[in-house]
Amino acid sequence: MKLRKKLYLRISFKTLNDMKKYICAICQYIYDPAKGDPEGGIAPGTAFEDIPDTWVCPVCGVGKEDFEPYNE
Repeated sequence: MKLRKKLYLRISFKTLNDMKKYICAICQYIYDPAKGDPEGGIAPGTAFEDIPDTWVCPVCGVGKEDFEPYNE
């Protein structure tokens, strides 16, 4: 008897509702994943965690390390 193995691929993704907004501690710019930062090369729907570490705030130019989760 030949056994067949099935491989299941589990894909998880975040919906826009699950993605958090982040606020710049310097200038108060709010990064909204639903909008992204098209001028900075970040497509709408990109979670803050998925933005490259080289990205900077489009208003004041600080790095991601100066952002914190934003609670509306």
